[in-house]
Amino acid sequence: MHQLRREIGLTPAWAPAGAVDFVLRLALGAILLYASADKLIHPAEFAAIVKDYRLLPEALVNPVAVWLPWFELVLGACLYAGVLAEGALALTTGLLGAFWVALIVNYFRGIDVGCGCFTSTPGTGEALPMLWYIGRDALILALALAACAARLRVVRESQE
Repeated sequence: MHQLRREIGLTPAWAPAGAVDFVLRLALGAILLYASADKLIHPAEFAAIVKDYRLLPEALVNPVAVWLPWFELVLGACLYAGVLAEGALALTTGLLGAFWVALIVNYFRGIDVGCGCFTSTPGTGEALPMLWYIGRDALILALALAACAARLRVVRESQE
């Protein structure tokens, strides 16, 4: 079956499934680890960004602002180390999808939020248009979906 997929072009000969899975997981893990760092160091500033999204009740803003960076850190570490990779990929993809939808919702509501994706410290990031953040998050979500597909291919090949 694997040979047939290669012959009809579904699996490039130069890209062993394990290598693609490894590289995509490392990239996604690095993104999550980097994204969590500033939020962990500056939780109050990140809470202000979470509040600016105007999607959560006031009572949930601080718990989410404290919990979310740790969740990103754990998911990033799991992806980077390859521990519980399938679950970490599924949760990461869902989380990135939720972030992307939150940006789109606020764009259409006319609320220009400071993304808060990689920095929560005021004045350290360049103010960019919302469409740029939406596009960037769409690319990161596409990376996560590609990582899921690669991981699924690895699992299927190991069962053949």
